[in-house]
Amino acid sequence: MSRDQRRTVRELVDAHGQTYAEEAGIRLKDTPQPLYRLLVLAHLLSARISASIAVAATRALSEAGLRDPRRMAGAGWQERVDALGRGGYRRYDERTATQLGEAADLLTERWGGDLRRLRDEADGDVSEVRRLLQEFSGVGPTGADIFLREAQRVWPQAAPYLDRKALQGAERLGLPGETDRLLALAGETEPAVLAAALVRAAVGG
Repeated sequence: MSRDQRRTVRELVDAHGQTYAEEAGIRLKDTPQPLYRLLVLAHLLSARISASIAVAATRALSEAGLRDPRRMAGAGWQERVDALGRGGYRRYDERTATQLGEAADLLTERWGGDLRRLRDEADGDVSEVRRLLQEFSGVGPTGADIFLREAQRVWPQAAPYLDRKALQGAERLGLPGETDRLLALAGETEPAVLAAALVRAAVGG
């Protein structure tokens, strides 16, 4: 573990340690609405579209009042399409508008609109949480990883969570590709902040 590697991690975190939730204006708490907004953000980020557009579309949905599954499901399909469009999320807007409605229905019907109930159903098993997240329409392995990477900030049982994309960022910078070694290099840095910085390194910003 070299001094240069420690410096690299410190400089990376200083420059790129903002989580996507922070960028999207989500004040993450272990309460239903912020967790739902994070799920929507993870869904949008997992598409083959720039992160800045996914963040802008998440903000646009929030500004349209679609901040919880009841409002998301109750909105018309066109309302969801229009909000996504205002955020610049046009390439996948029609399909995504449908998926957001379906996911909101599932969350409401199965877990009472509260992702903490999904977590509790998994009984602390992070791999089971990851599997359950993929039951939402439009949320695959990538979306589940994004959600857990950011949710670990308020779900300590999920930490540390450095997914494949974060480890790719580490390797791109010549850092170790193992979670334990990266955490040691990062010192007191929160795993979620470290993961965010590494992912931005992997995707180039």
